[in-house]
Amino acid sequence: MSKRHSAKYKIDRRMGENIWGRPKSPVNKREYGPGQHGQRRKGKMSDFGIQLRAKQKLKGYYGDVTEKQFKKNYVEAARMKGDTSQNLIGLLEQRLDMVVYRAKFAATIFAARQLVSHGHVYVNGVKCNIASRKIRPGDEISLGKKAQEMAVVMEAQSLAERDMPDYVAPDGTAKVTFTRVPTLDEVPYPVKMEPNLVVEFYSR
Repeated sequence: MSKRHSAKYKIDRRMGENIWGRPKSPVNKREYGPGQHGQRRKGKMSDFGIQLRAKQKLKGYYGDVTEKQFKKNYVEAARMKGDTSQNLIGLLEQRLDMVVYRAKFAATIFAARQLVSHGHVYVNGVKCNIASRKIRPGDEISLGKKAQEMAVVMEAQSLAERDMPDYVAPDGTAKVTFTRVPTLDEVPYPVKMEPNLVVEFYSR
């Protein structure tokens, strides 16, 4: 499991954007970066810096997954037919923790990962605690009975700040079906993501 070593909102502040669209994000009040040097004037960014920033933003959005896991997704996307940047987004959206987040079973991607790792999530009726598991079209993802009664899950389902995308079809309150692999324009990112720059970063 990928472990987050720093406060999640530091990712927001480092990027200068509210990447998850959360109302609690400090970027809503402070647009400068974290730490004592956060308010320094920034110079012009190089092409490498722009590509690195795009990679860090996309990686951060998906729960700050490890570099090893993220690059593994890129390598797999590059091997597949079609547009590598589209393939990369498709693979990231197929992660079990992301489908749990899209299904509104959890308020944040980090909470979704915790739900999975604690054994509260089932794939096609079988318990799964691997957050990075690849979900395929037609797979059913459901919550265990204990999880359905958790206050954090009930709160997440009532959140008005985001909607369930079309490629995650609800079946009652505790079960969804992953219907298809989405394209970039179907993914409901609160901010602009640039996977093409991520591909450029890795293919240097």
